[in-house]
Amino acid sequence: MPIQHCIVHDIDKAGSDQPASLKPATAELTTTALLEELLSRFHDAYHAKTKAWGHFVTASDDQAEASAGLATILADYLDGKRDFTGFTREAAERLLPVVDAHLSVSGHLLCIDYRQGETHYFALALLHQREGFGVTDSLQVVPATQLNLARMSLGLRINLTQWRDGAASRHYLSWIHDRGGKKLSEDLAGVLGATEGIDATGETRALLKAFSDYVEQEDMPEEQSREKTEALIDYANEQAGRGEPITLEELSELLDEQQPKAFYDHIRNADYGLSPEIPPDKRTLRQFRRFTGRAGGMSISFDSHLLGSSIEYDENQDRLIIKQVPKQLKEQLKKRQG
Repeated sequence: MPIQHCIVHDIDKAGSDQPASLKPATAELTTTALLEELLSRFHDAYHAKTKAWGHFVTASDDQAEASAGLATILADYLDGKRDFTGFTREAAERLLPVVDAHLSVSGHLLCIDYRQGETHYFALALLHQREGFGVTDSLQVVPATQLNLARMSLGLRINLTQWRDGAASRHYLSWIHDRGGKKLSEDLAGVLGATEGIDATGETRALLKAFSDYVEQEDMPEEQSREKTEALIDYANEQAGRGEPITLEELSELLDEQQPKAFYDHIRNADYGLSPEIPPDKRTLRQFRRFTGRAGGMSISFDSHLLGSSIEYDENQDRLIIKQVPKQLKEQLKKRQG
């Protein structure tokens, strides 16, 4: 991931009752192997977070007028009207009210302009420090301070290629939206002049529902169902780890090389309302697994998230209780009883 520009500004926050202040850097950092490794570690930490996905507010959005916020100064930087140091300094100043309202500790504002393959990105994150231990060349234990990437609660990434190309994407911008940090996320979006363009959690759930319906409709054998489930989860997690969306057509081809359009056609014909590209929600993916079993002429398969709601397991009496019998099965049972 070649770094084009990188700088670190310091945001000082002495306590919850003290206003945040900015100590701006006067020059960019020189790109080194260590800085490249920091970018890689930041990538991993950022993509492990729950995020909101959206775009800059424009005049065509009904909810608000076009923003003159980050989009304007970012465009000026990309057009050569501002240098990277000046652009990031102004961005940092705009973030001070958000830090004041929601955070009580100081941090280092990491700003990076970089490329990943042919895609151009800008990322920004407030990184905090933690105290730890180190060992010197003389094997003495000494205190050591390091950046705590896992604690990152304020961060964003912009796909500059999608944004500048004028693509129809409504999710070229993402920002951290951790559980319990809803107001922080909303205030950050306000400073960015951004609005959510897609519900990643809802879309991921809808995709998994579509997949479950597809498996049931095709009446797949247990082994085939398990293989396709693992293929979907592996692909979705790989995309999440790269910070890239799930592409429905690509997923459909992956699930069935012989009929590469089968799953895609199922989604479109059933009208699940899914976007062609879906930012994967890792928390939702972690909850999705299929329980399967076959014995004595009986085959059972269901998604793990149904356990405790539509399906209950009574371990003491070794019973599986199905509360919502599938319509097709219900009709067969009624015919049998009649």
